[in-house]
Amino acid sequence: MGVDFNSSKTKENLMRAFAGESQARNRYTHAEEQARQQKLYVLADLFKFTANQEKEHALIFYNHLKECAGDTIHIDGGYPVDLSANTLDLLKMAHHNEYEEFEDVYPSFAQVARDEGFARIAQDFTNIAKIEKYHGDRFHSFGQLMEQNKLFSSDKSETWFCLNCGFIMEGPQAPNICPVCSKEQGYFIRLNMTPWTCQN
Repeated sequence: MGVDFNSSKTKENLMRAFAGESQARNRYTHAEEQARQQKLYVLADLFKFTANQEKEHALIFYNHLKECAGDTIHIDGGYPVDLSANTLDLLKMAHHNEYEEFEDVYPSFAQVARDEGFARIAQDFTNIAKIEKYHGDRFHSFGQLMEQNKLFSSDKSETWFCLNCGFIMEGPQAPNICPVCSKEQGYFIRLNMTPWTCQN
């Protein structure tokens, strides 16, 4: 027999997850603004894209709490303060936090939910943990390119994609200025790193 939801640890874990995802969204929105100010538009879009997915994760966890509508759930938790003027630092912090959710936080929440008899909630924790791994991998990939000073250049020919107008070109380096829309190099991304790549 399962545990009563209102007296469960799962209820508290859902609120912790909601709080964590909500804060992640705000951290990434802040990082987006910073990257945009630094004319790193590709990184701004990366943070924005991920922030929107974190918002959806927060809603998934929040909707599991409908039974508690009108109540206040008190939780304890530690949440990161990811502030840095260095965008590379923000990418590294984001990578770390996403992997913490993937490796530790959500698997433990999923196990508690399973033990308490909340299979659907356990599955949501498990599925979202997998998404967080992808988020972490993505932040890591862009961070490595930035650290190697290869965000807009490569040792081999790449297909570059302008996030503003969609111009595509081949070469070892993204153009300084897009020849179609005249936007800065910061709008360019390797086509195989976009979430919208078409496979023929």
